[in-house]
This record gives sequence, structure tokens and C-alpha cells, in this order.
Amino acid sequence: MSTKVLLAEDHAMVREGLRSVVEEEPDLEVAAEAENGREAVRLARELSPNIVVMDIGMPDLNGVDATRQILARSRKIKVLALSVHTDKRMVAGMLEAGASGYVPKISAAKELITAIRTIEGGGVYLSPKVQAVVIQGFLGSLGEEEVNISAELTRREREVLQLIAEGNTNKEIASKLNRSIKTIQSHRQNIMHKLDMHNVAALTKHAVRAGLTPLDE
Repeated sequence: MSTKVLLAEDHAMVREGLRSVVEEEPDLEVAAEAENGREAVRLARELSPNIVVMDIGMPDLNGVDATRQILARSRKIKVLALSVHTDKRMVAGMLEAGASGYVPKISAAKELITAIRTIEGGGVYLSPKVQAVVIQGFLGSLGEEEVNISAELTRREREVLQLIAEGNTNKEIASKLNRSIKTIQSHRQNIMHKLDMHNVAALTKHAVRAGLTPLDE
């Protein structure tokens, strides 16, 4: 039986490269591709893949929150994080969300298959570039602001904040989240109150620092 892999990556050329690497293995199958985090959550729910290769910097819904939502529905699915970043904040965010592995994009061609097979077998795979970060004890050394940034927001508020930072209007956000405009306006007000930020520029800066949006890539 083939291992089903869902590729969640917003850049088509990168997805194509990942697909070619996976499909070289006779027992691995690319079940589907997602170009944003929300689509990845939907496809994971519909297809129940064995492995989700998750880019962290995804539009609409970032890879960290997408991972949380996927694993909240099924702990049988394994998530392998993929990112251009190897900094403490990104590694901590994905591992805390439940990812079983972390590979930098620059190393994907060499490490992807090894990582997939490791986490499929129940192990944890951290690229050598990431192991150094973990060994340094990043969870204990992160500043309180870095660890707790946006922790005061609910899951839905984090989603709304990301979509605000990506330039969506209240009407567009309401459509994406299948909620009323009034509800989105209420979320926006709550976000501004909790963060003590009262304009889109400040909210966007916060979203980038918190790793909620790929705008900094």
C-alpha cells in the first residue's frame, strides 16, 4: 500500500520539485497539492493522507495554525514542516503545533524522503541545520515576548489577523471564513483591543513578527 503525501506549498515551482522527489519513490504517492493553509486543512480532512509536507509561510492560513487544525482532527496524520527559515521562533512554533519533523527548503531535495520515512515510522526528523537550534535549548531561551506573541488571541482571531495583514477587507474575510461581516468586525475590534493596536499597519507588523503571515519571506 502506498504512503499518501499531501504537499502544502504556495509556490507552484517548489511544489513541482517536491512532487518529483516524492514520485521517484515507488511506495510514495502524492495524493494532492494545496497552495494555501486553509486548502491544506480541507484536503487533509477529505483525503486523510499519511504525511502532510507543510510550508510554514502559507497564505490565508499559516502553516503553524494549519498544522494545529489538521492534528486536532486526526492524530494519525504526520506533519513535516518545510521552511526557508530555521530560526528559533519558527522551529518552536511548528514543533509546539505537533509537527513530527522540520526540514529547511534548501535541504529538501536531499532530506525529504529520509524525513518522510522517519516520521512515517513514528520517529521525529530534524534536519542537522535545525538540530543545532534544538540542542541550544531554544524553548527555554526564547524571550517571553517571542514565546507568547499572539497567544492572547483565539484561533479565529489569529486567522482574522493574518487575513487583515494580507490585505483582505472585512467582506472578503467573512467570505473566506464563512462568517457574517458583523462577526468579522467584532473579531477585528477584539484583536485591536487585546493587542492595543489601532491601525492596519501596526496589525500587519505584529502578524509578520508573530509568523502568522508569509509577508516577510
